[in-house]
Amino acid sequence: MSDADILVIGAGAAGIAAARAALAAGRRVQVLEARPRLGGRALTDGALGVPFDLGATWLHDAVRNPLVDLARALGVALTDSDAARQEVSFVDGRRATAAEIAAYDAAWSAFEPVIAARAAAPGPDIPAADAAPRGGPWDATIAAWQGEVIGAWPLAAMSLRDFAANLLGGANLLPAGGLGALLARLGEGLPVTSGAPVTRLAWGGREAVAEGPFGTLRARAVICTIPTSLLAGAAIRFDPPLPLAVQQAAHDLPLGAAIKLGLRASGEDRLGLPIHASTDRQVREDEALVPITFWPQGQPVASAWIGGPLAAAMEREGPAAAEALVRDEIAARLGSDAPRAFRPGALVSAWRADPWSLGVYSHARIGAAGARAVLAAPLAGGRLCFAGEACHTEGLAATVGGAWQSGEAAAAHAIAASA
Repeated sequence: MSDADILVIGAGAAGIAAARAALAAGRRVQVLEARPRLGGRALTDGALGVPFDLGATWLHDAVRNPLVDLARALGVALTDSDAARQEVSFVDGRRATAAEIAAYDAAWSAFEPVIAARAAAPGPDIPAADAAPRGGPWDATIAAWQGEVIGAWPLAAMSLRDFAANLLGGANLLPAGGLGALLARLGEGLPVTSGAPVTRLAWGGREAVAEGPFGTLRARAVICTIPTSLLAGAAIRFDPPLPLAVQQAAHDLPLGAAIKLGLRASGEDRLGLPIHASTDRQVREDEALVPITFWPQGQPVASAWIGGPLAAAMEREGPAAAEALVRDEIAARLGSDAPRAFRPGALVSAWRADPWSLGVYSHARIGAAGARAVLAAPLAGGRLCFAGEACHTEGLAATVGGAWQSGEAAAAHAIAASA
């Protein structure tokens, strides 16, 4: 390694985007990545015989997601997940009736307008759960989808204003070969040193100095893309310490918990379900929702999602416990013989146990809807910038697209500061 104009800490989506932008501007760049790979919290695994994303999966809000055009430029085919998905819902172990599905659809249509209206009302921030509709037969199911599944944590612990500001719209696209694989391709050729965690960063002078197992590296500007969980946990010792407002912002943007679990079909039995069958079931307020997609894009696998505190508990118990939970869910929906359609063993993620993530993606604590803007603001005239999904302030927080745009924005500040 040699000293650089711009040092990028972390080679996830934000770090890759920042490094590409800085190189395009003619700057000398060095990327330090603690893991032995690129992609951060996006990882495509082939252990099931097909590409399976253990982390980030979709290109959300395709119209304004910068990764869509980048994927197409690489010749990566994109599938509209919403158009491909065939929804199958269950009530008390049977398929929902047409009337029940109509009520479910109506409840979904009502959710976002109610949330948006309450978030726009004057007064203090409140838990997102307090603004969500309640009492209807599907309201608890939708709250579980929006909280533990999509947000990876319960709505009761989330800022309403931050939640409402980051409700996603538009198409959700699936890149062929996996999103983790796409990010790895976008990072090819970058000056990345892997296995190189930064343990101390002196940033108070005209030149920053990073220290770690790699030795010492100097740079005119630094873009730090590590997750808020590591910032709040002081994984890097900043000298001088970060401003108290920045420290508080990292604390106020904790990461949720989620497990992605994949099962491989044992034969040709497809359980009477269509390709890309997205299944869920009606749950009560005290029940967990475990969505399972069967045969996504025609592949011989089932992909399950466990979110929120249940995911945290399952990680502590181990992958066998998570597999047992998902097999029980399959049996409850499709009959006691249905789990036999899958081979023993499962591919199971463990992001909360991963020392370089300690969770999946961020949400704002109640009353901390402004924390993302605080964390995204450049320090020392742009000589120190933070980037990542937690730093996106325009509606794509907690997504790979938001992380990418955040990395590009931080790079603009660092490029100016390193002139």
